[in-house]
Amino acid sequence: MLNEGKKRKTVLIIDDSPINIEHLAQVLKSDYRVKVANGGQTGLEVARTQHPDLILLDIVMPEMDGYQVCRELKEDDATRNIPVIFITTKSEMEDETRGLALGAVDYITKPFRAPIVKARVKTHIKLKHNSDLLEKLALIDGLTGLPNRRRFEQILKREWGRARRAQEPLSVIMLDIDHFKEFNDHYGHLAGDRCLSRVAQALPTPLKRPADAIFRYGGEEFIAVLPDTDYGYALKLAEQIRAAVGRLRIPHQYSNAENPYISVSLGVTSVTPNSRITPRVLVKQADRMLYEAKKSGRNCVRGEILAETTEPAPGAGKA
Repeated sequence: MLNEGKKRKTVLIIDDSPINIEHLAQVLKSDYRVKVANGGQTGLEVARTQHPDLILLDIVMPEMDGYQVCRELKEDDATRNIPVIFITTKSEMEDETRGLALGAVDYITKPFRAPIVKARVKTHIKLKHNSDLLEKLALIDGLTGLPNRRRFEQILKREWGRARRAQEPLSVIMLDIDHFKEFNDHYGHLAGDRCLSRVAQALPTPLKRPADAIFRYGGEEFIAVLPDTDYGYALKLAEQIRAAVGRLRIPHQYSNAENPYISVSLGVTSVTPNSRITPRVLVKQADRMLYEAKKSGRNCVRGEILAETTEPAPGAGKA
């Protein structure tokens, strides 16, 4: 049994012939979880809901042929990275060229031989696994182990779309370590890196539910995305973060004389997304609230609900 991860990989067979489906399933079922669809539209629906690791796709099918199915798979963000192998009676070079141009990774002609199918499926499953692993590594901040800014932008876009469709609140918390430049200058950059790592580990995750996420936004700045979280609850979560970092009691000689330890300032904003507001405006508003927290003496939380007419103040930024 092939086991690239903790569970068997899933192969989706899309073919209008029950005999072909049965033959392919028999070849693959000992190594993979096999899903089947007997038409193009059904295959698209299964791919979007089941997220298989690889698709075996017939070309000649009624109503929607394999070329159209492949085209729609590659145009959909949810399915575009699933490798597609065409299995078909079409054997002309132009047919193969057309399939590869649409984004297929391989092409097997009928009548197929079981060893060839198994070998090619194994190869592309392994390539997909390695590609997914590299993608995950590219989305992780190496110092703190938190998801990075690139991942934040992906998640914010996804959660914004969900919140807009469901008309649910979406909140953002932006936080910044106070006087971190002075900390680095006095204690050194290695100590600064250790401080960042300890602060990241102290951030409570998830804050409310599994969909919550905290990211390293850049430098000494972090940001949290809180789906289906209203403004009042987001403020409470921000205060929990502030207190959690304070409990670390990391000495900081150049911090506030009344609190000679590392602290954070936090900006909170919430919105129910609509067509008149963008995710970028939401983040700018959180940054503006962070700026207000800095102006208010640091080691505190400031926030505001984002109204349709709210615009970040010119020149707003960190103090």
